[in-house]
Amino acid sequence: MKFIETRGNDGKKSKEVAFSEAILSPMASFGGLYSPKSLPDFGEEFLKAHLNSSYKELAKDVLKAFEIDIEDELIDEALARYDEFDDPDNPVPVVKVKDDLYISELYHGPTRAFKDMALQPFGVILSKLAQKRGENYLIMAATSGDTGPATLETFKNRPNIKVCCLYPDGGTSDVQRLQMVTEDAPNLKVIGVKGNFDDTQEALKSLLASDEFNKTLSERGIKLSAANSVNFGRIIFQTVYHIHSYLALAREGAIEIGDKIYLIVPSGNFGNALGAYYVKKAGVPIEKILIASNSNNILTEFIEEGRYDLRDRELIKTKSPAMDILKSSNVERVLFDKFGAQRTKEMMESLNKNGYYELTQDELKEIQSDFAAVYSDDEEAMGEIVKFLKDGYLMDPHTATCIKAYREKREKMLPTVAYSTAEWTKFSPSIAEALGLEAKNDKMALNLISSQFNAKIPDKIASLFTKKAIHVKIVEKHDIMQEMIDFL
Repeated sequence: MKFIETRGNDGKKSKEVAFSEAILSPMASFGGLYSPKSLPDFGEEFLKAHLNSSYKELAKDVLKAFEIDIEDELIDEALARYDEFDDPDNPVPVVKVKDDLYISELYHGPTRAFKDMALQPFGVILSKLAQKRGENYLIMAATSGDTGPATLETFKNRPNIKVCCLYPDGGTSDVQRLQMVTEDAPNLKVIGVKGNFDDTQEALKSLLASDEFNKTLSERGIKLSAANSVNFGRIIFQTVYHIHSYLALAREGAIEIGDKIYLIVPSGNFGNALGAYYVKKAGVPIEKILIASNSNNILTEFIEEGRYDLRDRELIKTKSPAMDILKSSNVERVLFDKFGAQRTKEMMESLNKNGYYELTQDELKEIQSDFAAVYSDDEEAMGEIVKFLKDGYLMDPHTATCIKAYREKREKMLPTVAYSTAEWTKFSPSIAEALGLEAKNDKMALNLISSQFNAKIPDKIASLFTKKAIHVKIVEKHDIMQEMIDFL
């Protein structure tokens, strides 16, 4: 399968590239992204064939269906990372919490967030490709809290790879920050940035596209790649668990193969939602993908009204910080898939230049054929945490934003899967506050919730509070490039 460019070709890059090229050099012409030229068929025949497959068996066949240019042995080695999850036989539990509501728990990996689902195997593939080619790579990641820890975990101590991770100072939870700044592998660099996630993501994209920075790296024999979901290597692994969710409901007897379901995705950068969109288009019977946002409700406005408008808009810090994003990169891939490269380039240029673009009414109908959206403010989300905990289910603030979509945006009473993107341990102070517990810091909040609600704190989280912070530097955006060069 070949990958093509969302904003068209500039005559300098190849018009089509293989999967390996798309993940090693993820930025396309005119600042665009790579998207698959076509999609596999994941319809009823594929689903019936995998009704009793393990997660790793399913994942391998999904990757093979995309016809990626990665040999079977390397795919197997990459998927073996799932053996390090809480339950190797079931790395992604799908838990029934109401008669027609199921929670897909994506956080049972080493860093306790859904980014592990893609980044643990992705890191193996990318580093092995680098070694095979005899090339050295700088992997860049901008994080709103979860991509960073997962990227550092998968790439630490890997040959031919250095990683530089950018996070917004004050824009992550304390646990997320500690997961990054305490990493001590010599090939890792973590930089706090004065600003918000959009600032760090823009810095990353600018550096990926910078001739000056790429020339500086080239002089040192280093190539540049990215671990954010701008890299399709992330997205391809995120398609798997959406298919797994459907099969889990079929195994439960909640549906027959061919019945439709809803998916609810708490979304920031839209990568998780994009994976759902691709499998829906590829034949998995999904009625609609419901996008849940927090008070940074740019995606709700876009999907419900057809406007992507950043003008006079400031990022709001919320209790669900991984969703505190205004520029959602992967919306571009949906626009490209529906409206083509020329229209996508036009809209992205308008967004970058004017902070705004608007869909036509026909285009809006196209978007709404696959998506609906709603947002919850902090008070609403915290209220849902309390309600569900009374029934014995503990969720984090991001997962809690899904519940309003479940209550309000389903046009049919179909079985529904909502995605839990992070474990409660990463946001314990917010949960403690919602429950009326007095906690002065993360450690106290963790212990209070754990003792009162019999909730386990994984060793990897508990041990963070005794580890030394290695990466303590906070810089302005314009100093990032020099910090990276000094590190190299």
